Amino acid sequence: MGRGSFAFLAGAVFIAAVHFVSGCGGMNGVSNTTPTPPTAAAITAQPTNQTVTAGQMATFSVTATGTPPLSFQWQMNGANISMATAATFTTGVLTTANSGEQFRVMVSNVQGSVTSTAATLTVNPATSASSNRDVVTYHYDNLRTGQNTQELTLTPANVTSAKFGKLGSFAVQGRVDAQPLYLANLILPGGTKNVLYVVTEHGIVYAFDADSVSGNSSTFLWSTSTLPVGEVTSDDRGCGQVTPEIGITSTPVINRARNAIYVVAMSKNTATNTYIQRLHALDLTNGHELFGGPKTITATFTRGTTTVTFDPKQYKERPGLLEVGGTIYTTWASHCDFVPYTAWIMSYSAADLSQSSVLNLDVNGDHGGIWMSGAAPAADAAGNIYFIVGNGTFDTTLDVNGLPTAGDCGNCYAKISSTAPLKLLDYFTPLNTQAESDADTDFGSGGPLLLPDITDTAGTIHHLAVGSGKDSNIYVMDRDNGNMGKFNAAHDNIYQLITGQLGANGVFSKPSFFDNTVYYCASGDFLKAFPITNGKLAGTPSSASLAIFGFPGATPTISASGATNGIVWVVQNGGNAILHAYDANKLTTELYNSNQAANGRDSFLGNKFITPMIVNGKVYVGTPSSVAVFGLLP
Repeated sequence: MGRGSFAFLAGAVFIAAVHFVSGCGGMNGVSNTTPTPPTAAAITAQPTNQTVTAGQMATFSVTATGTPPLSFQWQMNGANISMATAATFTTGVLTTANSGEQFRVMVSNVQGSVTSTAATLTVNPATSASSNRDVVTYHYDNLRTGQNTQELTLTPANVTSAKFGKLGSFAVQGRVDAQPLYLANLILPGGTKNVLYVVTEHGIVYAFDADSVSGNSSTFLWSTSTLPVGEVTSDDRGCGQVTPEIGITSTPVINRARNAIYVVAMSKNTATNTYIQRLHALDLTNGHELFGGPKTITATFTRGTTTVTFDPKQYKERPGLLEVGGTIYTTWASHCDFVPYTAWIMSYSAADLSQSSVLNLDVNGDHGGIWMSGAAPAADAAGNIYFIVGNGTFDTTLDVNGLPTAGDCGNCYAKISSTAPLKLLDYFTPLNTQAESDADTDFGSGGPLLLPDITDTAGTIHHLAVGSGKDSNIYVMDRDNGNMGKFNAAHDNIYQLITGQLGANGVFSKPSFFDNTVYYCASGDFLKAFPITNGKLAGTPSSASLAIFGFPGATPTISASGATNGIVWVVQNGGNAILHAYDANKLTTELYNSNQAANGRDSFLGNKFITPMIVNGKVYVGTPSSVAVFGLLP
């Protein structure tokens, strides 16, 4: 990216200085309070200088006090940065050309405003030792770009079957349906290690020494079962989507500052024959429960005269977890289409696991589960949350803001607030939404992608969302100022609609982004690249793989060193799966696949919706009983 072209990852931090004074007044014990006068915004911790290596990102933060609400506006070299309106922001991938830029923030409330001192950014040239980074969430970032641009070890020159292959695997108990996560240089009782975190459908969380793989290793740093005494993992509820057991399905999220990995697990009480969903926060160094956990997940939601109650046996946490500003978000899928089920979103404090808000987007209807083929909800720089709802009731009666009057938004690409109470801010649903739901060709089979800042030739910056479902259309939405498109029975009023370019079998994956290009791999289709020109996706792909990917297609992951050495990784599903690596600039050039080496050297078993994770020179792929590890051969 060029100077000033950033993708932001946001957190929201503020300290409200509010004091209460109480006393026992008279025989009646009446408490008296003296309100604190409102105070102007004040900065208590200034942004600090940051030094990073080319190919990395930099994070700046400020701590402020004053009567809430506080507002923030970050500036680079004195100019406002679009959508940088939280107390913390992270730049996009940096180059040495960004070195010397200065960042400051204006903090305001109704009492006044104050501007911080400027922090200076230093970007050093990349070295081969700088490729190690944390992977704390699904697809690397909350935009869900799927790109790791800090991978300096793997290149198109060395990812060949002669130099690259399967190094071994980490054996686990249960299927690995979630993406593994990774922490670099974690301090443990036995020393500093790079740690791979793996969760399984047997309800177990594992921590492995990421650098110790050899053969089919079962040695781990620690493991923790999420099953209390008297409970087992859930049966598959008669649904083959996740089988034969359901424990931990979704990709967790890690908060390194809190020393915690957050996990949702399902179980069954054998004595009462009841099902339970729980949120766990585990210590990263030993797997012990934190913050008084686990927290049993319960919920009710009322809109108008209708109240619905969350029934844990009807749901599974299929999409990955999301953290924004110290809050954990969960979204819920059903088991196949076993009614009743609706569209639940819940938020929990990362500090104490208390439930902070609940929203249901099909409260007066039915269906509307949130699957997204295992992808996670996305979030923008302001903390707004995006996900795609499956087939379900959509209320075509709209209020003055174009929102469904009854709150039913099945088959919607939804944008909701991250602050309590959760609420629908904007959305898009296709004009034939009811027909798509009736035919089970819903929007929600695919996952979301938020694009970083996209600039057209007029210099206008666009903030776009991309998504697709079973109808194989590519929907591109403007996520600013209520312009996502909403519902219009006459035409799809969106930023861009691309038809006829993806396989007819639908999208059961998510698109990914790298170097101004969006990558798709639909079911029964080729892996395809759609470059962005003048602020819009190309109407036809610029290149495509020679291989066709059967159901469910594949979710691409990209490794690169900054904007160079781009490699697109995809896993082809099947009994024996295939890991493919393609040149990101020309998908007809296959660099490697795991069937190329003789004698099955690199073979591994398939897992339906798994997405590869690439970090520190290695590629990690979940299987039915392990995580296969690929890298440069010794």
